[in-house]
Amino acid sequence: MILFNLKCSLGHRFEGWFRNGAAYEAQAASHAITCPLCGDAKIEKAPMAPAIAKGGRSRDRDAPPPAPAADTPVPVEAPPVPDAVREAQAEILRHLRDLRTQVEKNADYVGDRFAEEARKIHYGEVESRAIYGETSPKQAEALREEGVPIASIPWLPVEN
Repeated sequence: MILFNLKCSLGHRFEGWFRNGAAYEAQAASHAITCPLCGDAKIEKAPMAPAIAKGGRSRDRDAPPPAPAADTPVPVEAPPVPDAVREAQAEILRHLRDLRTQVEKNADYVGDRFAEEARKIHYGEVESRAIYGETSPKQAEALREEGVPIASIPWLPVEN
C-alpha cells in the first residue's frame, strides 16, 4: 500500500491509499477518485515529502515488504463513488454554505464569548437576538443542561 497526497482542481488537499502507483493512475484516469469536500473528480498528486528512515538497518528497496500474518486483514481499495452519491455530497455542501451565509447575515458574531452571551439572552439580562460564535464542547453541554437552546453547525470555509 502507498499513501499519496492528492488535490482536486479547486485546491482541496486530502490523502489516498492505493495498492501501488499503477492503481492510483488507473483510478485517476477513470475519475474514480473524488474530493471528499466538493466531489470533484479532477484529481492529481500533490507535492509530498519523501519518507526518510531514522536509522537502523536500511532495507533493500526492491525487496517486497513482509507478508502479513494470516489473521491480519488486508486493506482493499475503496470502490468508486457513484455519481449520484457525489452529487448528493455536493448538494449537502452547498446547503451548509448557504446556511453559513444566512447565519452571518442574520446573527451577531460574539466569538469566544458565545456561552456567556447565550446565558445572558436566555436569562433575560440582555435583549434577545440571534448570535453565533465558538464554544468548547464542555461549555456547549453545560448550556444544554441549563436549558439554553443552542445548535452546533458544521462551519465550512467560504471559499471554494
